[in-house]
Amino acid sequence: MSDDAVTIITMEDMAVVFSVTDDFGIHRESVSVDLAREDPGEVSVDGGKVEITLPASQTPADFASTIRSELESQGYSHNPGQVVTNDGDGGDEEEDDWLA
Repeated sequence: MSDDAVTIITMEDMAVVFSVTDDFGIHRESVSVDLAREDPGEVSVDGGKVEITLPASQTPADFASTIRSELESQGYSHNPGQVVTNDGDGGDEEEDDWLA
């Protein structure tokens, strides 16, 4: 395998990312993770959208602490076990009115 080989993220990598972002109450649709891992890795927040590039030279589990500290520095509150919902759109009640 050459140094130019691209490492693609896996579902297990995404599970690690979501285990961190879920604890901050960040909806999964607001999280974007690059498909290719690239050093040094990066976490950025822009307008409520969290963009993450996992590093090629570090495990996602090890990089999780970097994600956590970057989110805290951006003002997110760590609150493990909270439930993330998508209730801001008025729910399904409006969509079902035509059935009445």
